[in-house]
Amino acid sequence: MRNDIKKIRKELGIRQEDLANLVGATRQTIIAIENDKYNPSLELAMRLAQVLKTPVENLFFLE
Repeated sequence: MRNDIKKIRKELGIRQEDLANLVGATRQTIIAIENDKYNPSLELAMRLAQVLKTPVENLFFLE
């Protein structure tokens, strides 16, 4: 599964560490998600969407 988290995060001017703190994850988890090496749980995906102010379907894409 691909995602646009890095692109949207940068557009909003949010650092990886700050995003991690806001969603209750580690920076390493955010890095892994952004690099398509880890698919987050539904709960984490929804938290990311909420913090990044975009619907979850705009963050993640099936390949």
